[in-house]
Amino acid sequence: MGSAVAQCPHGITSHSTGNLGQNKLGYSSRCSKFPCQLDFARFGLLHQGSSAASSSDHSTEFGRRINAVPDMDDMFWDKVPTPLLDMVENPIHLKNLSVQELKGLASEIRSELSCIMSEKPNSLKASLAVVELTIAIHHVFHAPVDKILWDVGEQVRQTYAHKILTGRRALMRMMRQKNGLSGFTSRFESEYDSFGTGHGCNSVSAGLGMAIARDIKGKRDRVVTVISNATTLAGQVYEAMSNAGYLDSNMIVILNDSRRSLHPKIEQEPKTSITALSSTLIKIQSSKSFRKFREAAKGITKRIGRGMHELAAKFDEYARGMIGPQGSTLFEELGLYYIGPVDGHNLEDLICVLQQVSSLDSMGPVLIHVITEDNHQDAECNEKIESDNPQEGMITSSYDDSVSSSVQTRTYSDCLVDSLLMEAEKHKDIVLVHAGMEMEPSFQVLQETFADRFFDVGMAEQHAVTFSAGLSRGGLRPFCIIPSTFLQRAYDQVVHDVDRQKIPVRFVITSAGLVGNSGPVYCGAFDVTFMSCLPNMIVMAPSDEDELVDMVATAAQIDDRPVCFRYPRGAIVRTDHFMHPGIPLEIGKGRVLVEGKEVALLGYGAMVQNCLKAQALLSRLGIEVTVADARFCKPLDTELLTLLCENHKFLITVEEGSIGGFASHVAQFIALNGHLDGTVKWRPIVLPDSYIENGLPEEQLARAGLSGHHIAATVLRLLGRVREALLLMC
Repeated sequence: MGSAVAQCPHGITSHSTGNLGQNKLGYSSRCSKFPCQLDFARFGLLHQGSSAASSSDHSTEFGRRINAVPDMDDMFWDKVPTPLLDMVENPIHLKNLSVQELKGLASEIRSELSCIMSEKPNSLKASLAVVELTIAIHHVFHAPVDKILWDVGEQVRQTYAHKILTGRRALMRMMRQKNGLSGFTSRFESEYDSFGTGHGCNSVSAGLGMAIARDIKGKRDRVVTVISNATTLAGQVYEAMSNAGYLDSNMIVILNDSRRSLHPKIEQEPKTSITALSSTLIKIQSSKSFRKFREAAKGITKRIGRGMHELAAKFDEYARGMIGPQGSTLFEELGLYYIGPVDGHNLEDLICVLQQVSSLDSMGPVLIHVITEDNHQDAECNEKIESDNPQEGMITSSYDDSVSSSVQTRTYSDCLVDSLLMEAEKHKDIVLVHAGMEMEPSFQVLQETFADRFFDVGMAEQHAVTFSAGLSRGGLRPFCIIPSTFLQRAYDQVVHDVDRQKIPVRFVITSAGLVGNSGPVYCGAFDVTFMSCLPNMIVMAPSDEDELVDMVATAAQIDDRPVCFRYPRGAIVRTDHFMHPGIPLEIGKGRVLVEGKEVALLGYGAMVQNCLKAQALLSRLGIEVTVADARFCKPLDTELLTLLCENHKFLITVEEGSIGGFASHVAQFIALNGHLDGTVKWRPIVLPDSYIENGLPEEQLARAGLSGHHIAATVLRLLGRVREALLLMC
């Protein structure tokens, strides 16, 4: 028994007690005894040898966010000992491990992930499926010199093993929490994260840019991008691959195929089999000698001429199509050299192929098709998951993060589904188009009920918008359901294919505003701004579930122009909500909820509820304020605005959106109509001009200054009662 103090290369001082021994990596390490106490006083994710400039660029921002450390009693829990993983503090420590030891490391990472995620409702499948692939990548390549980019699709958690191996193991329990780790790769979090992801389909484009920059600068580092099945549904991936084939720059694209088919509908396609023959063939395909022979043969056939090159190319494509899975020749047509399928859980094959590919120079872009199983895990890990997470597989969507405290809680999406079902019974021509990375569980009811009228296009938002426009021109009533942050990718189609042509497409913008633990990646901050500036668009937002139902009915009635409405992620306002048939609203008309004096609070959307909370707080202080529900951002209720300006000294607009949204339209009207020339003073409360990181919804609202207390404090300051405002915020 002994004790030691070890200084890790990332600035973490490790005080260990237990049996100490010299491991094969050449430094003392705790082998099996717990607990281990970490001193985070000098926490930094960069190597100490990094330059000051690099530290400033990467670690300073993250250092400001990672400033809360979990309780050490909770950090090291009862679990299977992980002696190999305990030795790995960064990817360089994988270089000297044998294949057998790497297999043991894979088992330990699975055990670690099952322990870390046992308290989380999210699925472990994507994390477990890529363990061997992650180990093989870091064993062969030399990050952060080599650039490794992790794309996301339906597998939003496939980077968890990568985070564990790159110095973030101790913080994994703070994943997607306030001051914790991001759920995705982030440049501000680690130098091993070459590019930020979250929306998917960007890694090939970014990787190609890095490869071209490398070539121009005369460097020799490798660029590796990992994409998934859902990524292959997005057009940007094919644009990038086509450009990569044309530019012929060295880069490696790894397709993590967890569905065992390139086709998105697994039930309609046979599984891609991995055999001893296919394992041998992929080693031949990836070998340097075969690639050189192939390139030499191309050159010879070109010199022969008389159509020989074209004939040889057709024969090559036919032969490779015969031994490859269905759809594999598509990548060859785009200009990428296809290798696969490779067993994603066979470390020997993975390492062999990656080493062969990494040794090739001037051979152009390569795509490696890796087959992984979501349910691949050892028996011990299976037992752990089943005992700690008996509901595994029941809740798999990241949409549940901020509302998972109560399984019975009804959400806005539940109300939307119920109202759409009622409207679909009235209007048999209603069709539903869904786009985005994941489908909320609520929408599965729609998919099952209206199988012939529900179209889920995945991460193809641009197609979803124009597809909806085509449905409308065909005489149907399309509701296009897209999360706010994903609608951004289809904005050009919204402008030219819908709004400019005044085609009645009904946009249902989900996950609007702050989204809790999903952080800035899924935050819907900009939709009000970019939708309300379109000349023909009707823009509205419900203040509660009743108005949501009414706005569905309103949208169903509009047939001469496009319309959109947004609603937040999370629970509805009332727990005793009774579903009523929707009543179409008068376009451009708001309402007054509470009448008061001096100060008017004009809320838009979900922020009306926070205005009511502020009104209740102020009422206790003897201050009676007016609370109005705008309902519409475009067209504005100008009569309501005029009434509020003429009868109050202060007008405060409140919205859960960026600068340039609802408040901008209010400012335009009251300025042009001279209301600001009189006695009324106007103040907008909007989201700050910055990205708000992970946290609970109430924490994010407080950080943004949009809570009921913040709104009430703003009123008190305007009334000159600064001391009471400060006391209210204590």
